[in-house]
Amino acid sequence: MYSQAKYINPFTDFGFKRIFGSEESKPLLISFLNDLLPIKHKIKTLTFNKNEYAGMLEEDRKAIFDIHCEDEKGSKFIVELQRAEQTFFQDRALFYTTFPIQEQATRGKWDFELTPIYFVGLLNFSIFPKDGEDFYPNYLHYGQITDRYRNKVMYDKLSFIYIELPKFKKQATELSNHLEKWLWFFNQVETTKEIPEAFKSDENISKAFQLAELAQMTTKERENYEQNLKAYRDYVNTLDTAIKKGIEKGIKKGIEKGIEKGIEKGKKEGERKAKIEMVKKSIQKGLDSETISILTDLSIEEIEKLKEEK
Repeated sequence: MYSQAKYINPFTDFGFKRIFGSEESKPLLISFLNDLLPIKHKIKTLTFNKNEYAGMLEEDRKAIFDIHCEDEKGSKFIVELQRAEQTFFQDRALFYTTFPIQEQATRGKWDFELTPIYFVGLLNFSIFPKDGEDFYPNYLHYGQITDRYRNKVMYDKLSFIYIELPKFKKQATELSNHLEKWLWFFNQVETTKEIPEAFKSDENISKAFQLAELAQMTTKERENYEQNLKAYRDYVNTLDTAIKKGIEKGIKKGIEKGIEKGIEKGKKEGERKAKIEMVKKSIQKGLDSETISILTDLSIEEIEKLKEEK
């Protein structure tokens, strides 16, 4: 049965790549990235690169990016939509940047000069403190290697840009810049019925609404989207339930060993069990290993092992 919404869910792999990951939608991706970058780094053109990288050795882990592209100056961009909380997300972000760094090591004479690399994470969760005295309300974070003694950037060719979407609470009538229009779009497009007046004169945002409209899809695209949407919802529901049970179990154990450690252990156990359960369901539905890897953040190797066990 088809979804009754008018627009797609942009947090699905299908939805995110339809809006930002095709030749047709390339101007939209340029618009979004330029809203994030300093004026001197503005992008004029983009070229999509391969999104799967193998390690240096056969046994090394692979990396599968949501979107990997390069501008006219050679700067490289990894754009990831993180659909659910991941304990070591920042470690994963750093790991991903090592692949476009290594591929710049040209054969023969090379002076180690690198082109800039940007990791952009659209996060459907809060990565920094959510409450208490350390609460940080800002949704936008821009990190580079910094000299802590001088409080100045020490190396500016490796940048990490994180956007915590749950912290963005503005309504359509309260938006103050173009980036906020994009963030409103990601948070609200699936539940909205019509394009807000403030968006209609914006060429790129209007195009995003057009691409997101379910009625504009072919029958095959709609079927692929609905399958992807169900897998996404199953994953989120399974993960939420498992985390809740894991926390409850962890709290009970934590009475003896320390509540904080118990909660953390229970949460990790719950997340792991939920992901394995999601893999099994996805295998039954006939999803390929790459799609399952994107949905669950498990490696393709782990997924293949689960297939063999099954």
